[in-house]
Amino acid sequence: MMLLDTSGLLCLVHQPEPFRELALAQYEAASFRLLHNYVLAEFIALAHVRRVPRQLALRTCADFQNDLEIELVWVDEPLHREALDFLTHRLDKTYSLCDAVSFLLMRRLGIVEALTTDAHFEQEGFRRLLCEPA
Repeated sequence: MMLLDTSGLLCLVHQPEPFRELALAQYEAASFRLLHNYVLAEFIALAHVRRVPRQLALRTCADFQNDLEIELVWVDEPLHREALDFLTHRLDKTYSLCDAVSFLLMRRLGIVEALTTDAHFEQEGFRRLLCEPA
């Protein structure tokens, strides 16, 4: 079981990413994949900054959104508010709102692994799958 994070999606679709091969292998090995719409929104911005062609970024979002092998959660107002509250209790951290939603959903569903390069996941006790071996 894994959560698909923004940087993980980028690794899956952008050839120059250093963890691309590992991301593809981890993605294929996962028995359950969770994604939420804030990750897709954040992916569009990250793809733009990394110079991923706009058409590829948009097609990627549509493909992940429509993939029946991915559980897609649409963030509603209560979850959004809960994530904001989560952030107010961690003012020493630089988590994004997207991160906060991910952490809440992962805890709710008992998911401990994230397809991500983001060390914030480790700060919250999760395992990031895309990093150099220790």
